[in-house]
Amino acid sequence: MNNVKKRIFVAGHNGMVGSAIVRQLEKASDVEIVVRSRKELDLLNQQAVSDFFQNEKIDQVYLAAAKVGGIHANNTYPADFIYENLMIECNIIHSAHMANIQQLLFLGSSCIYPKLAEQPMAESALLTGTLEPTNEPYAIAKIAGIKLCESYNRQYGRDYRSVMPTNLYGPGDNFHPENSHVIPALIRRFHEAKVNGDKEVVAWGSGKPMREFLYVDDMAEASIHVMNLDKKTYDENTEPMLSHINVGSGVDCTIKELVETVAKVVGFEGGIKFDSSKPDGAPRKLMNIDRLATLNWNYEVELKQGLALSYKWFIDNQTEFRY
Repeated sequence: MNNVKKRIFVAGHNGMVGSAIVRQLEKASDVEIVVRSRKELDLLNQQAVSDFFQNEKIDQVYLAAAKVGGIHANNTYPADFIYENLMIECNIIHSAHMANIQQLLFLGSSCIYPKLAEQPMAESALLTGTLEPTNEPYAIAKIAGIKLCESYNRQYGRDYRSVMPTNLYGPGDNFHPENSHVIPALIRRFHEAKVNGDKEVVAWGSGKPMREFLYVDDMAEASIHVMNLDKKTYDENTEPMLSHINVGSGVDCTIKELVETVAKVVGFEGGIKFDSSKPDGAPRKLMNIDRLATLNWNYEVELKQGLALSYKWFIDNQTEFRY
């Protein structure tokens, strides 16, 4: 009987998505998960990454490591966002190839699509228009990651795949008051308002834009599903130069609906005011998930349930968020 376990490296295992992938992989008995902290392995250091792959005999790579942040962070540190993300991708993908690792999954972002892409956004919308200026450097880096995977597939016959998640949330999210995304920012704001007895919470923007959200454990399951599809099935449902797969729920809601749902989940009973002098961003961002549905995957966690799980995680881990 063959008891050899598949050695799987999850890059970015401390992040929200990486930790969710680890949680899902831990359920399998034939897997040995390999992780390294930032102190143990600097992914910006080409030689260190190369040495790691040459020494560790890895079978599969999940590339979930990235420098991420909201609008404020992307606008403030554009050079950091493009440089660090490009370096991480280049170092991992090239070193994996040099170590003769055949399977890799790259995790991107829905911001790769043009600002005015037709809704819902299909994979074919990639590179058809101008990007949203606030996160263009990050988006360019993520597009480069897709193209790195495709190029190594085309030139060297690798099986490097890419998935593009919609807006993610859940355990392990970043609840920083300035650098967080919309759901963790709202959870924290409503929680603090409830604790402080505030009568009103002010939300940014008009509340009219529509957004799609996916619970991070669903994203992890989808990632593993795509990674483990047989090559023939993957190739039949993608194209060599349009190989990425959108991952989302295919369902969106207005920011106003989201804000009101978060308030209910947290138990904030005061008023909500929308500050329309603050930016709204794109009017709508919804993923076309037909490609993924054809490959027999659908999300499970509905938004209200996911928000309740996220709030519970926030409460249980509050000591970490004293910024």
